[in-house]
Amino acid sequence: MRLVRLRLQNFRQHLDTTLEFERGLTGIIGPNGAGKSTILEAIVWALFGAHAARGGSDTIRALRAPARAPVRVELEFELAGHRYRVLRGLTTAELYLDGADAPVANSVRAVTEMVGRRLGMTRDEFSHTYFTGQKELALMQNLSAPDRGKFLSRVLGYERLRLAQNAAEERRKALAAELAGVRSALPDAETLTRELTEARTARDRASADVDAAAVAGTAATAAHEAIAPRWAAVQAARETRERIARAIAGVDGEVLGQAAASTRLAADRAAAVEAVAALVPLRSRLDALPDVRVRTEAQRRLREAAARRRAIDEQRAILEADATALRAEQARLAAAAAAEGELTPRLEAARTALGEVEREAERLRTGWVRDRQDVDAQLRALRAQYLEVREQRDRIVALGDASPCPTCTRPLGTHLADVVDVLESQMAALESNGTYFRQRAAELEPMPAALLTQEEARRAQGEALAALERARIEAQGAARQHRGVAQELATKTALLTTLEGERRQLPEGYDAAGHEALESELAALVPLERDAARLVAQADRLPAIEREEAALAERQRELEARRAALRAEEAALQLPSDGDAPLQAAYEAARLAVLEAQQRLATARLARATAAAEVDRAATALEAGEAQRAHAARLEAERRLHEELVRVYGDLRTDLNAAMRPELSEIASGLISDLTDARYTELDLDDKYRIQLLEEGVPKPVISGGEEDLAFLVLRLAVSQMIADRAGQRFSLLVLDEVFGSLDDVRRQAVVSLLRSMEDRFEQVIVITHIDGVKDGLDRVITVGVDPRSGAASVTTSTRGAGDAEAFDGVAALAAGLA
Repeated sequence: MRLVRLRLQNFRQHLDTTLEFERGLTGIIGPNGAGKSTILEAIVWALFGAHAARGGSDTIRALRAPARAPVRVELEFELAGHRYRVLRGLTTAELYLDGADAPVANSVRAVTEMVGRRLGMTRDEFSHTYFTGQKELALMQNLSAPDRGKFLSRVLGYERLRLAQNAAEERRKALAAELAGVRSALPDAETLTRELTEARTARDRASADVDAAAVAGTAATAAHEAIAPRWAAVQAARETRERIARAIAGVDGEVLGQAAASTRLAADRAAAVEAVAALVPLRSRLDALPDVRVRTEAQRRLREAAARRRAIDEQRAILEADATALRAEQARLAAAAAAEGELTPRLEAARTALGEVEREAERLRTGWVRDRQDVDAQLRALRAQYLEVREQRDRIVALGDASPCPTCTRPLGTHLADVVDVLESQMAALESNGTYFRQRAAELEPMPAALLTQEEARRAQGEALAALERARIEAQGAARQHRGVAQELATKTALLTTLEGERRQLPEGYDAAGHEALESELAALVPLERDAARLVAQADRLPAIEREEAALAERQRELEARRAALRAEEAALQLPSDGDAPLQAAYEAARLAVLEAQQRLATARLARATAAAEVDRAATALEAGEAQRAHAARLEAERRLHEELVRVYGDLRTDLNAAMRPELSEIASGLISDLTDARYTELDLDDKYRIQLLEEGVPKPVISGGEEDLAFLVLRLAVSQMIADRAGQRFSLLVLDEVFGSLDDVRRQAVVSLLRSMEDRFEQVIVITHIDGVKDGLDRVITVGVDPRSGAASVTTSTRGAGDAEAFDGVAALAAGLA
C-alpha cells in the first residue's frame, strides 16, 4: 500500500488541508497539539469509518468551522496495481477505483466493508501493521517477559484463538449444566407404563358404570312421564282458583275506592254552590278596578319622568364643567405640538453629524489596533526565531567539534567557531529588532491624542442628539394628547346635545297627592280581585263534578256484575274431595327418582372422562420422557464436541506461540543486520521473550540503551511485516509516530540514516515528530503549525535540497561551504 494524497476539511484542527505523499522518507514535523497525529487519525478514519476516530462523531468537527460546513476526508492510495479514492463524511462515504467517475461503493457500511476486503485486514490489524508509535515501543520495553509474549500474541491476532477457546469452554459448561438439569428431570419409564395400564383399566370400569346408569335413568323417566299429566291438571285447577280469589279481592278494593271518591265529590259540590252565592256582592265592588289601575299606572310614569329630568340636569352641569376644562387643555397642547415640525430637520442634521464623527473615530481606532497587532505579531515571530537559533547554537556548542553539520551531518571540526559566530550574529540582529518593536509597542500602548479628541466629539454630539430626540418625543406626545382631548371634547358635546333632546321629550303634570290616593285604593281592591278569582274557579267546577258523579255510579254497577261472575266461575271448579296430597307425594317420588338416575349417570360419565384424561396424560408423559432422553443424548454429543474444541484451540495456541518466536527472530535478524551493516547478525527471542543481540554470531551479554531502543524498533517492524505477509500485502508503507522521544540527537540522526538505508525494503516511510532537528536527513518535510489569525492548523511542504526556512538559512549556507 502507498499513500498518494490526503485532504482534510473541517476535521479537528484542520479547516482545509491538502497533503501530497511521495516515495522515500517523509517527515511530518510540528509542535505538540498542532494536528500531526490528526493526519494519521484522518487516514484510518477515511478507510474504516467512525470506529477509528477518537471520541464520538460530534468531536470530529472543527470548532472554528462555519455553520453547516461539511466534515470531509479524501484519501487516495495505491494497492495491488490499482488506485483508490475514498471520500468520507460524518454520514456519507464513497469509494472510486482507478479514476472512474462512478463510485464502486456509496454507503458508509459498503465502503468500510470493501476497503477491509481489499486490504485484507481489520482496523486493528491495519494499525498494528503500518503504524508504530513511541507509546507502543515504550510499552514493549516496560512489560515483563511473559506479558511481552502476550502483547505480541495479541498484536499478531492470536488473541482471537483465546477468545474462541473461552467461548467454546463457556458453551461446554452451559451444555453440561443443561444436561444435568434434563437428566435430573427424566421420569422412570417403568412407572409411566404401569400408570398407563391402570388408567386404561379404570376407563373401562367407568364405561360399564355409565351403561348401567343409563338403563336406570330410562326406567325412572318412564314412571315420571306416566304420573305427570294428572299432577299437571290438579296444578292448573289450583292456579285458576288462586287467580279468581285475587280478582275478587281487586274488585272489592276498587269498590272501597269508589265510595271514598263519591264522598269527596259531594264535598266539592257543596263548596261550588257556596262560591256562586258569594260572587254576587264582590262583582259590584270590583267594577271600578280597571279605571283605578289605569290612572295609577299613568301617575307612576309621570313620577319616573320627573326623576329622570332631575338626573339629566345634574349630568348636564358636570359635562359643561368638563367641556370648559378640555377647551383650555386643547389650546395649551396645540402650541406644544406645533414645535414637532421645527425639530425634525434639526434632528436629521444632528444624526448626520454624529455619523461622520463616529466613522472618523472608528477609522482612527482601527489604525491604532492594527498597528498594535502588527507589532505584537512581529515580537512573537522574533522571539520564536531567537529561541530557535539559540537552541541550535547551544546544541552545537555542547557537542563541540563532534557536532554534525546541519546540512551534511558530518562533524564540524575546525569550522565550529565560524558556525557559532554566524548563529550569534543572527541572535544579535534578532535582539536589535526585538528592542525596536518593544519600543514601538510602548509607544502604541496609550490611545492616540487624535482618537481621544474624536471620542470626546462623539460623546458631545451624542448628547446633543439625545436632547433633540427627547424634545421631539415630547412634541409627539403633546400632539397625541391634543388629538385625544379633541376627541373627548366632541364626545362630551354630543352627549350634552343628546341629554337636552331627551329632557324636552319627558312628559309633565305629576300629582303626588293624587298618586298616593290611587295607590291606596288599588291596594284595597287587589285582594278582593284575588278572592273573586278563587270563587269563580270553584263555581266553574260544578258541571265537572256532576259528570264525575254519574261516571262513579256507572263504574259501581260494573264492579257488582264482575264480582258475581267471578263467584260463579269459582263455584264451577272441580277439585279432588280428599285433596291432592297423595298425588303430590307420588309425583315427587317419581321426580326424585329421575334426578337420582341423572346424577348417577353424570357421575359415571365424569369418572369415565377422568379416566380417559388420565390415559392421555400417561401416554403423553411416556412420549415426553422418550423425547427428553433423546434430547439428553444430543446434549451429551454436543458437550463432547465443545470439550474437544477447547482442547484443539489450546493446542493450536501453543503451536502458534511456539512458531511465532523463530519467525519473529528470523525477520528481526534480517532487519537488524541491514540496519547495522551486519554488525549485529541476529536478534533472538528466548522462550521467555527476552531479547538477545548476536554480534558476529556471539551473544552480547549487555546492550546499551540505544541498542535496546533499536532492538525494540526492529522487533516492532518485524511484527508489522508478519501481519502484512499473512494478509497477502506487500509491506511498502511504514509510519513511525514520535519514536525519537527517548533518543538523543546523535541516535535520532542514526535512526534517520538507518531508515534511509532501507529504501529498498520500505517504499514509503513517514516519520511524525515534534523534534525539528531531524528534518535535515529527510527527503521531504511537511511542517504542521498553527495559524495565529484563524487558530487552525497550517501546513507547508519542502523537499530535500530546497534549504530550511528562516533561522537556519545562514547555518545551512556555511555548512554547505565547509562540506
